[in-house]
Amino acid sequence: MSARGVGDTWALTRRMGLLVSGLLWVFAATGFQVIVVPEQVGGLLTLVSGSVMLLLLANEVTDRLGWSRRWLVIAVPMLWLLLFFLVPFIVLGRISLAEPMIARPPYSPLWDWGRDGALEIIASLDNYRFLLSDSLYRNAYLSSITVAAISTLLALLVGYPIAYYIARSPEPRRSVLLLLVILPFWTSFLLRVYAWIGFLRRDGVINNLLTWTGMIDEPLVMMQTDFAVYIGIVYTYLPFMILPLYANLVKLDDALLEAASDLGASPAVTFLTVTLPLSMPGIIAGSMLVFIPAIGEYVIPALLGGPDTLMIGRVLWDEFFSSRDWPVASAVAIVMLVLVVLPIMWLQAVQNREEPQ
Repeated sequence: MSARGVGDTWALTRRMGLLVSGLLWVFAATGFQVIVVPEQVGGLLTLVSGSVMLLLLANEVTDRLGWSRRWLVIAVPMLWLLLFFLVPFIVLGRISLAEPMIARPPYSPLWDWGRDGALEIIASLDNYRFLLSDSLYRNAYLSSITVAAISTLLALLVGYPIAYYIARSPEPRRSVLLLLVILPFWTSFLLRVYAWIGFLRRDGVINNLLTWTGMIDEPLVMMQTDFAVYIGIVYTYLPFMILPLYANLVKLDDALLEAASDLGASPAVTFLTVTLPLSMPGIIAGSMLVFIPAIGEYVIPALLGGPDTLMIGRVLWDEFFSSRDWPVASAVAIVMLVLVVLPIMWLQAVQNREEPQ
């Protein structure tokens, strides 16, 4: 078969696939799949058919417009981010401007038509004003930022030596050590956090060991404290700190360390003037990977923290599921997202200015 024949066959197959995936997506998205298949299968069918349809549609557009296929490679993940990040953000923003209602869904529309046919705007910023006026939410934000920052610092202090040791280890041992770092991910996150209760409670492993060695006379109170929350967060997110640091340190040029040593620098001076500055991208990446999920953590404070452990993830849960106040909960989520994204954007801008042109 000639190249032209192969191209025509591929174009026909692509258009048929676009038609079939489009019909499947419409069939699934409109809810008719519930009649034929379970709801979970229908949701998966919607996702898969929609993704295939978007991919084939983008391929068809690039061929019609004569664009490079490299544009398609960039467009597909950007479209994925648009659907699963920007669209939920817009939905949250829309709900945060509404008012709570005893209905389904439990919030009011943003506008309505009056009896005289005039358009009435119901949207308001009252939920955001309420967040600013209530000390509960301010304290929750400050507490979440404090806990996340301290946990990130502790993870850095623990993770940096581990990453440095792995990067300086010979190759066979390095692979085993990396396997040990990612090994906890093979088990459930919830089970790993719940296992710490057996270590930290009054009759747990740590208190029994300290009592047996004679180091303490009374059991230490570790459960339902901020200490337990720090332990849980550092343990859970430590691999996210180690892996970026390792990826940065393993590429460190040994010639720079040898040059510093030849110039008379001690190991401590060499570390502070050569190793630490060159590993700063890994430190920043690892810190962001720990700080961002820790600031909105819910499971760890709920299991290991006490009633005084106030974090924004717990406030979100209470507003959504206990109070059923979706507009306030959406406003809380929007403000938390802004508090996380703005520093990241500022840090990225600073790094771009410092890079040589």
